Amino acid sequence: ELVEDPEVIERLHEIFGSRGRNMPMNNLRQAQVPQGASRIAQMPGTAPGLMCPIGDKVIFAVPGVPYEMKEMIEGTVIPELRRRAGDTGVIRSRTIRTWGHSESGIAEMLADRLDELDRTGTATIAFLASGIEGLKVRVTAKADTAELADAVVAAEVDEVAKILADYVFTTEDQTMEEVVLNLLRERGLTLGLAESLTGGLIASRLVSIPGASDVLQGSVVSYASSVKFDVLGVPVGPVVSDDAVRAMSEGACRVLNADVGIAVTGVAGPDEQEGIPVGTVFMATTLDGVTETSMAKFPFNREQSRQFTVITVLDHLRRRLLAR
Repeated sequence: ELVEDPEVIERLHEIFGSRGRNMPMNNLRQAQVPQGASRIAQMPGTAPGLMCPIGDKVIFAVPGVPYEMKEMIEGTVIPELRRRAGDTGVIRSRTIRTWGHSESGIAEMLADRLDELDRTGTATIAFLASGIEGLKVRVTAKADTAELADAVVAAEVDEVAKILADYVFTTEDQTMEEVVLNLLRERGLTLGLAESLTGGLIASRLVSIPGASDVLQGSVVSYASSVKFDVLGVPVGPVVSDDAVRAMSEGACRVLNADVGIAVTGVAGPDEQEGIPVGTVFMATTLDGVTETSMAKFPFNREQSRQFTVITVLDHLRRRLLAR
């Protein structure tokens, strides 16, 4: 038997009202709860989650929308399952982000450390390749108190970071954009971009970070060859080349009055350009009047190639700033 939950009805009216909409009567069905069940406290969307006890067992019903489900699982489901299991321990995790090495390569570097953790059981390490977000290394520990768990995790994060050295760009689960912006801000430097292949994606990632305006002067999206020639001062000729990306980076500094420049050009596909294979990318960074370039060949689709270009060129700049 289903009964209406007045708190759900009130919440539904609040959600629709905040969007300036009238609530369709069909949504009242979402307020119907099986008798004996209770509503999960977290309700980020219009669909409530339910906790339905059956004897000494329980069924959790949660929405399929990922962010709604995650909030309910973290806020209610996991704590309730732990309570029922009599588990009073505290679990803590931290994520280290790396770039410049493969998942298998990172695992190989940490092989001895993983063996040691298998013997001691003090913590666990897991890997997750996350594209533009970097290759993540998650360190997890369980202890009787939050303070003890945090201490174990902190010690293990330090050990892992020492082993992985400059492949690590953060031990605080920051994005590459946050890290680079902070490094530039600390050094009082401004940044100008010249983007072709990425079509503004580098700028978009940077401006998603609060306070980016302290550092970022702007971006010239020079998708057309004529923009590279006329605006950035690239010499007329091939635009997917080391010479072109070098001129783009230096042009970005000049046109945008920036201390530091980043530039990318390449072939995202589906066809070759100027005889250059799909996936070929030229990248440049200009710092202290010196421009360094590199070339990569990404065996990915168009979107993945653009994403890998963003994090790779930002990582190049990060390393130069740290070595400055």
